Amino acid sequence: MFHIPFHTTRPATTAHLAQTMTMLSLTAEELKQQIESELASNPALELIHERRCPTCHRLLPKQGVCPICSQPAPFNANEPVVFVSPRDDFYPSGVTASSDDLPTDNFSVATDDLPTYVLRQIASELDVSNRKIAAFLLTHLDEDGLLTIPLIEIARYYHVPLSEVEKVQRMIQKADPLGVGSCSPREALLAQLEILADIQAIPPFAKEIVDSGMDLLSRHQLPELARRMKISLRNVQLAHQFISENLNPFPGRANWGDVRQPTGSRLEVFHRPDVIVSYLEGNAEKPFIVEIILPLNGTLRVNPAFKQALHEAPAENKENWRSDLERASLFVKCLQQRNHTMQRLIHRLVVLQREFIIKGEEFLKPVTRVQFSKELEVHESTISRAVANKTVQLPNKRIIPLASFFDRSLNVRTALCNLISQEKKPLSDSELMEMLEKQGYKVARRTVAKYRAMEGILPAHLRQVNS
Repeated sequence: MFHIPFHTTRPATTAHLAQTMTMLSLTAEELKQQIESELASNPALELIHERRCPTCHRLLPKQGVCPICSQPAPFNANEPVVFVSPRDDFYPSGVTASSDDLPTDNFSVATDDLPTYVLRQIASELDVSNRKIAAFLLTHLDEDGLLTIPLIEIARYYHVPLSEVEKVQRMIQKADPLGVGSCSPREALLAQLEILADIQAIPPFAKEIVDSGMDLLSRHQLPELARRMKISLRNVQLAHQFISENLNPFPGRANWGDVRQPTGSRLEVFHRPDVIVSYLEGNAEKPFIVEIILPLNGTLRVNPAFKQALHEAPAENKENWRSDLERASLFVKCLQQRNHTMQRLIHRLVVLQREFIIKGEEFLKPVTRVQFSKELEVHESTISRAVANKTVQLPNKRIIPLASFFDRSLNVRTALCNLISQEKKPLSDSELMEMLEKQGYKVARRTVAKYRAMEGILPAHLRQVNS
């Protein structure tokens, strides 16, 4: 069984381990870039333009996966076929292509943070002089997407009129998620109302209620709010319903792309997968076929001509050439070891989480990286590196983070969302805690509140009653 010997201290083994761990932490696109860099800098390493299976090293046809490694053993629906695949359709230009040949939406995981995500949307509309103001504003957002610094301080810092800073802020507020970059929840709601008014009908008095009645609205004191505003209770109820259904006082908590809290589908923001899971012959009753993407359009090897030339190298070059040769040999071995480690990890994950892959988040089995490291007899950091920043394409074509397989809260959060989506009246966190416990999920009330906030769901007194 494969086991990385962490106890050894020999220099060669230490270098091997260090480079293997580095490669293990890379996504398919990052690995592609490292291979390109190594090929460009090391004459002892070469790429043969032939298609060989990274696992069994057989020559492959011009297209498709290995006909040997991709075949299942004697039928067992729970035993997946896991192999490393040189998927040329994901990397059509080959590893020697320049970056100009690649599609503009590169293949790495789209993990933009909120400031970067917003800045991408408004960059083309910003004057050059205002870009630094926008960047400053966006780097001073809290986890709710609200500003943590007064606008006047930014104006003083950059020696510009306050109106110039406010102009940039309004551009940010109109980006997705609506209201981001506001100074308070009230301001975020007002910004959302202003934008939504251009595309749909807004109930009368909604703006006035948000502007001067948030204290009563947040406590669900609608009759008192109607008396204060001197309007009918019906108008207050209509405004409250619209606000609950369409607005979010904390834009940073919502799924980007939805003004309100995210729906049960929880759309992800990822591009291309590092691992592809599909069914054999498209049949869910049959074994999984699991491809680990290796971004090679050919075979990577130590250049035999360079190795032969080393014997005849001039004395002054021999040491450098020998170093290149050793580095090339180490690189190839480390790449092979990375592939082997990924295969073992993914194989075990797919076996353990078969129901999750087929049926969804509620069927995720709680498992930790520590448990996995003990089972696979590797260090916990090995598991962490193998999982970091990588994604998996499920049979339904959805791409999720590989780390989701270790998210012990995912099934609870899914159950929580289902309960709230089916509620006849807004349920308190304590009521939700009791209902979750009946389903077998023992969580504290404050944990329910935490998970609700993670899903961008408002407290009970601000949620809309389902009809």
